[in-house]
Amino acid sequence: MSIFSYVVARDFGFAPNPFGGFCTLATCKPEIRRLAEVGDWVFGTGSATWNRKGSLVYAMRVAETMSFDQYWEDPRFLQKKPDLRSCRKSAYGDNIYHRGKGRWIQLDSHHSLANGAPNLKNISNDTQTNRVLISTQFAYWGGSGPQVPQNLRNYDGYDLCAGRGYKRKFTQEMEEQVIEWFLSLKAQGYLGRPINWMRYA
Repeated sequence: MSIFSYVVARDFGFAPNPFGGFCTLATCKPEIRRLAEVGDWVFGTGSATWNRKGSLVYAMRVAETMSFDQYWEDPRFLQKKPDLRSCRKSAYGDNIYHRGKGRWIQLDSHHSLANGAPNLKNISNDTQTNRVLISTQFAYWGGSGPQVPQNLRNYDGYDLCAGRGYKRKFTQEMEEQVIEWFLSLKAQGYLGRPINWMRYA
């Protein structure tokens, strides 16, 4: 088991997408999506930009992984295909990629251009790792998550809250402490609105 930690700089309920009974990471963070295995944990913490530094945005334990095409075809995730004319939860669906005629097709979505055209920069970044992380054991608080305890901010020099990029190499003792703390919260599922929804309501 490994723990991955990173700062959720933009929180729209898109990456991660905590809706429909699954927490999915299908865009952004290509290195985490490449490296994380079933049983690993991903922790997303708050950004100083939104005065949420040191808070927990979400935590998910990876239950399965699949390719973009598998994600696209899986009937469990049809509701994660975005509909920009529907409610916000539907508008920020992350099931946006599949292959067609030898190229990536990107749905009109949070990662496309404002006029609905494909965003080549986002396509290049997202699809460099053809892998989606899926979780059923997760808690997502968005902009109202708990503060990470101080002992996990400085555990023998290790800080659960990442700076730039992501963190992975924690001691086994710290990983055990992080999981014990998270499980003690007895939190499950979608628990709060994305912080960028709250700021731009």
